[in-house]
Amino acid sequence: MSEEFSLTKMNRPKSPMTDMDKKHTPVITAPDSAKAKEPFSVSVKVGGIDGVEHPNMLGHWINWVELYAGERFLSKAEFAPTVSTPEATFHIILEGPTELRVVESCNLHGLWESKKKIDVK
Repeated sequence: MSEEFSLTKMNRPKSPMTDMDKKHTPVITAPDSAKAKEPFSVSVKVGGIDGVEHPNMLGHWINWVELYAGERFLSKAEFAPTVSTPEATFHIILEGPTELRVVESCNLHGLWESKKKIDVK
């Protein structure tokens, strides 16, 4: 039997997704394509897949989400338990095609990652 999550390595959703995956996987909302050197929005929400929401309470919450273009760090949003929801919108500019990557940190269940390719022309 495999572990449902790891505290020592990056977690990624499995197929089929477990409830643990559904509440920890960052959901990236961004266009499939964008114009080079023109700003566009990327929204990130942690969890909520199939209605399985991540808790936001003392003792169990999302610390932060980080946005990357490939390996290049772009931005970070931090959250606090009970007073903020694990959602953020970033406004970014890219010069060429890339894979957006979001990493989030749950205070109990470690790091979780998801990716989305963006065609930039």
